[in-house]
Amino acid sequence: MKLLINIRERLYILNYLGALLTITGAFMFIPLVPFFLYDQPSGTGLSILSFVIPGTISILTGLILQFSFPFKAPSLRGAMIITALGWIIAGLLGGVPYMLGLHKSFIDAFFESVSGFTTTGITVFEGLDQMPRSILFWRSFTQWLGGLGILSFFMAVSFRGGSTAAALFSAEGHKIDISRPVPGIFHTLIILWSIYTAFTLVSCFVFWLTGMSGFDAINHCFTCISTGGFSTHDASLAWWQQNGTKNAWLIEFSAVIFMLAGGTNFLIHYRILTGDVKSLFRDFEMRWYWSIAGGAVFLVIMDHIVAFNLREPMGITHLFNIFRTALFQVSSLITSTGYLTTDINSPFFPDMSKQILMILMVIGGCVGSTAGGIKILRASILFRTISVEIRKISRPRRAVMPIVISGRIVSQTELQRITALLWSWLLIIAAGAFVTSFLSDLDPWQAFSGMASAMGNMGPFYFTVHKMAQLHWLIKLTYIFGMLAGRLEILPLAVLFAIYRRRI
Repeated sequence: MKLLINIRERLYILNYLGALLTITGAFMFIPLVPFFLYDQPSGTGLSILSFVIPGTISILTGLILQFSFPFKAPSLRGAMIITALGWIIAGLLGGVPYMLGLHKSFIDAFFESVSGFTTTGITVFEGLDQMPRSILFWRSFTQWLGGLGILSFFMAVSFRGGSTAAALFSAEGHKIDISRPVPGIFHTLIILWSIYTAFTLVSCFVFWLTGMSGFDAINHCFTCISTGGFSTHDASLAWWQQNGTKNAWLIEFSAVIFMLAGGTNFLIHYRILTGDVKSLFRDFEMRWYWSIAGGAVFLVIMDHIVAFNLREPMGITHLFNIFRTALFQVSSLITSTGYLTTDINSPFFPDMSKQILMILMVIGGCVGSTAGGIKILRASILFRTISVEIRKISRPRRAVMPIVISGRIVSQTELQRITALLWSWLLIIAAGAFVTSFLSDLDPWQAFSGMASAMGNMGPFYFTVHKMAQLHWLIKLTYIFGMLAGRLEILPLAVLFAIYRRRI
């Protein structure tokens, strides 16, 4: 009887999932525009049904669920369930065009779709340069939708505010106390998505102006500000340099600007737009952001110079190219975008540089950004905690030394939450690395990099895309779990698993 009561009380969850299915299904008709512009005349073999069938079924199913089950504001636990199931369903649905249009296996299609929505950017697809453009567009568009969260977009366009939006926003967003630009969660969402859309449009124009085609500019504006990293070319952003584009360096520096913007807390963007420009460098987390990025660029440059014994006076062009490569890859990884101009496996990055890039993959960008990783604010709070504990040694036992960040005392509860999240994060990476090592011939370093990339929603790893595509299906499922856990910061999936274990 208790089981039946609990099920009946949670039927409203199906109403939310139905609304999400309806909106996602409607989005699946958008790739028909590039289909008719590019794919249909060129005879790629891709059928219009690759998008129409899943889109139609999703819309109809969603409408049925919405009309069949009641709507009410979710509890915190209900919001966690909606979040976890919503992202899993979006990943399953988003993979259908890959199965129908490219004849990919279920696991590979699910993997690519989850990688898109979570803005991870790990791909198991090869031959992107010859792939149908409607498929490429869908890959990029899923990353744009997932940048600030597919549920936050759903709330913004469906005008669901109040306690409903607050619960879902808390479940999908970063599990840390951060302020909002304005009172009211609905207005906050509108502001965030307005800034996000503005960056998207500006980056599209800049990419087109610096040498990209219109189609490439649209795709890369989706995957740059979302810090997703999917590209329309196998060579990623190195494609323009390899093909002799005159302004290839301008494209790269433009991408650096928008990647760093995506990795910045969007509250900082709001402050800048409202006149507080100093917050870009005065904010506690932003100071760490610039320090880590700048320090990493400097160390990578020095490591390269020492490793290649470049002691002779170097020309301006040579120094510029070293700086250009180091800046781009550090920016790409600290923001979890994952674009490449030089493969991180290449000799350009000696051993120390590879370690630095791996650390950046774990840390990631700022809280309140589109970046992945454990977040710079959490890392800096833990660092501050260590320094406080050291200083306590020389103080009386009764001395109270709170941890203060930006004028706010970090509570013990918050510290426990951050520590638990970091510990869980590392445990999942370790478990995924064990599974990878057991079921593949990758060495420990490569196995760790693969799971760290998935968990941090990064993209690059220390082996090839071809090798990734050939991995055991169980490893790919492990990475799918890692991508979802990293994007949702573990808790919603943990709640879903706990409820399943209790059969509620």
